[in-house]
Amino acid sequence: MLICVFTGFSSGLPLYLLLNLVPAWLFTEGISLRGIGAMTLIQLPYTWKFLWAPLADRYPLPGLGRRRGWMLITQIGLLFCIAGLGRLSPQLDLGTIVVFATSIAFLSATQDIALDAFRREILPDAELGLGNSVHVNAYRIAGLVPGSLSLILADHLPWAEVFLITALFMLPGMAMALLAREPAGVGDAPKSLRDAVLLPAREFLGRSGVKDALLILTFIFFYKLGDSLCTALATPFYLSMGYTKTQIGLIAKNAGLWPAVIGGLAGGLWMVRLGINRALWLFGAVQLLSIFGFAWLAWLGPQAAVGAAQLAVLAGVIGLEALGVGLGTAAFVAFIARTTHPLYTATQFALFTSLAAVPRAFINSAAGYLVEQLGWFGFFLLCAVLAVPGMLLLFAVAPWRSHTADKP
Repeated sequence: MLICVFTGFSSGLPLYLLLNLVPAWLFTEGISLRGIGAMTLIQLPYTWKFLWAPLADRYPLPGLGRRRGWMLITQIGLLFCIAGLGRLSPQLDLGTIVVFATSIAFLSATQDIALDAFRREILPDAELGLGNSVHVNAYRIAGLVPGSLSLILADHLPWAEVFLITALFMLPGMAMALLAREPAGVGDAPKSLRDAVLLPAREFLGRSGVKDALLILTFIFFYKLGDSLCTALATPFYLSMGYTKTQIGLIAKNAGLWPAVIGGLAGGLWMVRLGINRALWLFGAVQLLSIFGFAWLAWLGPQAAVGAAQLAVLAGVIGLEALGVGLGTAAFVAFIARTTHPLYTATQFALFTSLAAVPRAFINSAAGYLVEQLGWFGFFLLCAVLAVPGMLLLFAVAPWRSHTADKP
C-alpha cells in the first residue's frame, strides 16, 4: 500500500501540471481560452501509449528490470523537461512550449505504463480495490503541487523558479523506483516483440468474446467522459469567476483534498463489501451529480467582490466534485485492473487507460470553443449529459446483482 502511494504521486504530478499549472501560466500570460483548450491536444500520448506499451513488456532496462527501469528513466526525463518548461516565454516561445509539454506527456504516459503494470503485479486480486484507491488518492494529492503550491508560489516567484520547484517533486518517485523490489511470480517477459503485441489482444478477446470486449471498451471510453470535460478548463473557469491564483491555490484545491482522500479511501474500503460492480453504480452517480455544482457556480456568475461567503461556495462545489471523482475514479481504476490479465499487464492496462484518456486528449481540446459558444453554464450542463451513457452501459458490463463479475 505504501508503494501505491508513490506510484499515484509520481503518476499524478506531470498530468496535473499539464491540466492545471500550464493553463494557468498561459492564461496569465495572455493566451486565449481557445488556444489553451487546443493545447490539450498535447496529451495525445496518453491515448496512444498502448502502441509502445509492448516494448515495456518485452524489454527490461539493464540493472533495474522490466518495471523499475522504465519507471526511473522516464522520471529523470520528466524532472528535466518540467524544469526546462518554465524557462520559456508563452508570448515568444509558444511552439517550443508545445514541444516541451508534448515531451512531458509522452514521458508521463510511458511512466504510467510501467507504474500501472508494477502496481497490478504487486497487488493480490483481493486487494485491487483498496490498492487502487490508495493509488488514486495519492494521484489526487499530487495535484496539489502544480494546482495549489505552484499557483501560490507564482504570485511571489518568477515562473522559472516555480517550474523548477515543481520538477523536484519527481524525486520521491525516483527513490521508490530505486528502492522497491521488482515484482516476482507473474511470468516471464514475452519471447518476442510480436508476442508482446499479439498475445495480450488475443487473450482479452478470447476471455471476453468479441461482443463483451467491445462493450467493455465502450464503457471505458464513456464512464469518465463528462467528468473529464467538466474539469478541462477548471483553473481558467475559477479565474473567470473572479478568484485570484492564491485563492484558487488555498481554497479551491485544498477544499478538494480531504473529500478526495476520504472518498478514495472510503471507496476502497466500501468496495471490499460492495464489490466493484456496485461501487461503479453508486460512485458514478455521485460523480455525475457533482457536475451540477459547477453549473450552479457558473449560474451565479463572476463575483464582483470575493468574501468569505463566495469562498465557502467555491469550496463546497470543489469539495463535492472531489468526493465524486475520488469515489468514481477508485472504482473505475479497480475495474480496469480487474479486466487485465497478469501475464500481459503493461499492454492491456495501457490499452484500457489509453481509451479512457481519449476524451481528455481529443474532446477536451474543444472545451474552449464550447465555452465560447455555450457559456460556462451551458457547457457544464452538456458535461452532465455526456456523463449519462457511461452509467447506462453499467447494465451490460457491471450488473448490480452480479456477484461473479466482481471476482478477478
